Amino acid sequence: MIRTVCMAAAAMLGSIVLASGAVPTFAGEPTLVLEDFQAKEADGFPSLWEHENQRSQAKGRDAYKVRSEDGASFLSANDAGQRIKKKKIDWDPKAYPVLTWRWRLTKAATGNEPLAAVYASLDTDLLFIPVFTKYVWSESKPEGTLTEGGMFSGSEIVVQSGTKELGQWFEERVNVYEDFKRIHKHEPSEKAWGISIIAAPGVEIDFGPLVALPGR
Repeated sequence: MIRTVCMAAAAMLGSIVLASGAVPTFAGEPTLVLEDFQAKEADGFPSLWEHENQRSQAKGRDAYKVRSEDGASFLSANDAGQRIKKKKIDWDPKAYPVLTWRWRLTKAATGNEPLAAVYASLDTDLLFIPVFTKYVWSESKPEGTLTEGGMFSGSEIVVQSGTKELGQWFEERVNVYEDFKRIHKHEPSEKAWGISIIAAPGVEIDFGPLVALPGR
């Protein structure tokens, strides 16, 4: 299903079930590939990604692996319980405000919220802490639910909900620029801080390439 989420306009435009985690193509649209999961280190951990918690790197390296299926590369997360991040990207969120990715839930664990999430960190605060919006796959919260963040937590938007359709790829399309302005009441930086990914303990989920598109 293709699901477009722009909280500024409060618009939900449906979803498309997809067959693979290949880089999506958009006819006539320039694209900025933020991560295609083609490059990996010797143990399968994605190249240029870092652990949020440096004290548990071994677990993270075991949990996140670049894999391929039918010629398409993707990131597989297995019982991760921690976040990984990629900071070295050249992304102007005003020029490329729409973030799209594909994900596939293959195993869910009850009682975990969220099951998984993609973070778009478009700025930093005065202490250089990333300011982000968290797009989540929730076990039970309705799609479109917005939870405001606090001083040390970002705002959360549910873009996928439920665990019934295991093994199917879903594509999300979110306007991170408009969401940021609506939630944080100011313009983001001209260069985004980065992107992050997390999967809950006991959850198995695959992430396809993350691609930014110009606004319409």
